[in-house]
Amino acid sequence: MKNEVKIHEVDPSLNNRRSFLKLSGLTLVGAGLVLAGCSDNDNDNDMQDNTLPGIKNGVFDLGSGDFGVLTYAYALEQLEADFYTKVVNASNFNSTFNTIEKQVLTDLYHHEVIHRDFFKAALTGALPDPSSQLLPSLAFNYGSLNFNSRTEVLATAKALEDTGVAAYNGAGKLIKSADYLLLAGKIVSVEARHASAIRSLINPNSNDFAGDDIVNTSTGLDVASDPSKILPIAGGFITTKFTAKYLP
Repeated sequence: MKNEVKIHEVDPSLNNRRSFLKLSGLTLVGAGLVLAGCSDNDNDNDMQDNTLPGIKNGVFDLGSGDFGVLTYAYALEQLEADFYTKVVNASNFNSTFNTIEKQVLTDLYHHEVIHRDFFKAALTGALPDPSSQLLPSLAFNYGSLNFNSRTEVLATAKALEDTGVAAYNGAGKLIKSADYLLLAGKIVSVEARHASAIRSLINPNSNDFAGDDIVNTSTGLDVASDPSKILPIAGGFITTKFTAKYLP
């Protein structure tokens, strides 16, 4: 876009939030080993009850059960990692964003790459046949999105982070393994902080970080959405075909 929005003054509290973001994403580096190892303790019968991910009728399907949910999360993390990779590598990244914004976006980039690689390693170690059951690297298309536009980048980041939090919240009830559920809970807590940080960059010194559109005022809980509600939104950026016939 030619008409860039003037960069807002940054809420001083973002310095503290940014410090947390820098640390929080790093705690998952070793968690992949924990998740990959969990499969050794799982009941084999439970694994056999799952509809495993893999090619079905010529198209990769995410499957169901714990492996289906983890593969679903892996697809979403691939999207977020790819988006932030393009953000920080945009030609005018240094001039488009101020110092705090660049730090926050760079931290989010590192976090999402860690999340993506975490799920890839975990699923590779846990799936019975990862050569055929591991979701391949996806391809993405962002259409006319201008990665040198602060307004467009932050608006897209807000949409992706809000969607990601709702996705994890909605998928939690589908996870049977307590170990997997615990790890998903840790990741969604980081994703929620991402969403909060982006909202604060867009509208500093406001209550948007926990707006009524994402926190239910009656329950005090984040929005939760089933995969069938999330995938059509995320699918707008994903060009690699896959299905999710066995997820609600």
